[in-house]
Amino acid sequence: MLDRLPEQDVDRHLLHDEGEMVIDLVRHHRIVYWRPIAEVIGALLLWILVVVGPIAVGWFFLLVSFGVLAHALYLTAREHRDIFVITNMRVFRMSGVFSVRIATMPITRILDITVEKPLLGRMLGYGHFIFESAAQAQGLRNIRFIGDPDARDLTIQRVIQRSGLRGKTMEQRLMEGN
Repeated sequence: MLDRLPEQDVDRHLLHDEGEMVIDLVRHHRIVYWRPIAEVIGALLLWILVVVGPIAVGWFFLLVSFGVLAHALYLTAREHRDIFVITNMRVFRMSGVFSVRIATMPITRILDITVEKPLLGRMLGYGHFIFESAAQAQGLRNIRFIGDPDARDLTIQRVIQRSGLRGKTMEQRLMEGN
């Protein structure tokens, strides 16, 4: 079902003429779909009430169930369209169902990344990122429910290292000495 939802157009926002390319495109962990699933189950229970409940109020349960299903569809689309993109130049987040919001941070502005892994997240394989930059009021500070957060953190650290923003590694210094 998720494959039928419209995708964010990431390619349109890349700086192709500057050589920007996607390193990793990250979607939320599947744990974010627990609420829409619970709402669908609730709608099914309301349909049972339509069939076995009093006929006089059956229309009400049917109407509420359609409202709950529409909300579940919206939540599913919202989570599916909220993506985090790591490129060789920046990180950005695209979100929104009816309108799109894009928050961008150049790799050069990332000062610190905190990876939080709650107990349930450690068991199921998700975590949260907190980005620190010189400008604290930004749209990219908290990225929640990221699958395999350790690997994503290493990916960002590699991109920062390869961009030359940090000091050279011991291996690079040894290679220059030869």
